[in-house]
Amino acid sequence: MWTGRVNLVDMSNPSLLNFEKALRSRRVLVTGHTGFTGSWACLWLREIGCEISGLALPPDTAPAMFEATGLAAELASVYGDISDPEVVHEAIERHQPELILHLAAQPLVRRAYREPARTFMVNAQGTAHVLDAARNHKCVKGVLCITTDKVYRNDEWVWPYRENDALGGKDPYSASKSAAEFVIQSFAESYPWQRGEGPAIATARGGNIIGGGDWSEDRLIPDFVRAVVDGTTLTLRYPESTRPWQHVLALVHGYLMLLAGLASGQPERYAQAWNLGPADSREYTVRQVLDLLADAWQRPDLDYLENPLPEARALALDSSKARHHLRWLSPWNTERVVAETARWYQAYHADPSQARAISLEQIHALRSELRALQ
Repeated sequence: MWTGRVNLVDMSNPSLLNFEKALRSRRVLVTGHTGFTGSWACLWLREIGCEISGLALPPDTAPAMFEATGLAAELASVYGDISDPEVVHEAIERHQPELILHLAAQPLVRRAYREPARTFMVNAQGTAHVLDAARNHKCVKGVLCITTDKVYRNDEWVWPYRENDALGGKDPYSASKSAAEFVIQSFAESYPWQRGEGPAIATARGGNIIGGGDWSEDRLIPDFVRAVVDGTTLTLRYPESTRPWQHVLALVHGYLMLLAGLASGQPERYAQAWNLGPADSREYTVRQVLDLLADAWQRPDLDYLENPLPEARALALDSSKARHHLRWLSPWNTERVVAETARWYQAYHADPSQARAISLEQIHALRSELRALQ
């Protein structure tokens, strides 16, 4: 159980990783910056020395990492919906970004069942609005669009999916993200950066993200935390399902490497689709991850949801392309990822004012380990 305070390493003059040097002082617009992943990305970008602005709806959870870490008071934000093209145009016009990290989305599978039209509007049409506004502002040189491992036609087989496998989607969330991929392909082909008709565009397809600061509905880690803190029962869906568990910082690391590549003199090497899945070869089920969390913290009472909405039972990504060409990897295995996640929430619930400190400590720890691997 966490009982102390966080002691930060002195990073006032950090030696930057190679991709960080390429991003330093760049103007970066992050869509969805008020969300879980967006907040972690903005913290890391601030450590690099980027000029960050954001476009998003206000946080829809309380607490929210964006506010708990103090980012809300620091970043230049346009609050609005990417479903409105004028809002997107205004954000780019106001902040004149060189790079866009497009994270804004409706990211919840079960909410997508309840709100399918809204999910398609945000995930597919909203992506079209971002790319259309970007091509009409010559300041934008690169856009990285974040989708998901669920864009693949899931045949429930044992082999991991590669970037050239067929896209699909049996549920509204998966289908909306696949639709976004087709929007992205269309813009990349129709308005090529080589002719100066649009920015260089890349897509990152990440696996299942966990980490501190997520308070979303219907997700294992936030549900676990709420059950432990409130003394309530944790309801599980599909406890034997496997997921590609990885820390949010592993994906942010990949995103920043791709942004740096799009800003380089050879964007054609990066303006592609990229899988970003965990390197841990061992598969972990929902039940096993819950056991790891319980070992790191405590075990809540459990219940099982009857007749849950359909979800994919097995998902795995082949990320050899990113590992070979980007040299992207995470030094943290699944057990370390779960332990760091539990430690973040323990620190926060011991003292909510520690949210930023524990977040920066984990960013610095990962950066230090990556630096040792360079």
